[in-house]
Amino acid sequence: MPAYAIRPARAEDAAAVAEIWTKGWADGHLGNVPDDLVAVRTPESFRQRAAERVLQTTVAVSESEQIAGFVMVVGDEVEQVYVASDHRGGGVAANLLAEAERQVAAGGHGQAWLAVVDGNHRARRFYERCGWTDDGMFTYQAEAASGTLSVPCHRYVKPVSGTQAASA
Repeated sequence: MPAYAIRPARAEDAAAVAEIWTKGWADGHLGNVPDDLVAVRTPESFRQRAAERVLQTTVAVSESEQIAGFVMVVGDEVEQVYVASDHRGGGVAANLLAEAERQVAAGGHGQAWLAVVDGNHRARRFYERCGWTDDGMFTYQAEAASGTLSVPCHRYVKPVSGTQAASA
């Protein structure tokens, strides 16, 4: 299994993050979210958001210096977790998620949460394997150029105080 370094994202990582985000978002969301949200989640929107959110982003970097995946943390929310398709199955997502849990705990929160659209069964199984609990359905307010859109999601939670994840 290849080794991956976990580190804070840099401005020059934004293009790779956007590419992973665009493809990963389509994998988990197409057919599972309102068409109005699909319409605004264009490759350009992911490029813009990735560039704007560098300071909230942590990346996994392969031995060949390729960005293999990323996670974005805002307060107690693990907002985004995506891994490039050619790096899936190698532990990248679990390492990024552990780092996100560490960041939430370091921010003084005792519990982390994240949202998963109902039909994204692969992600839901992954979070459950990582010790997260489905706390039930809620309506997530997804940011869009025109304001916010309501998206039915499962809220997953995990206690994080005392989490001993590897630091970046």
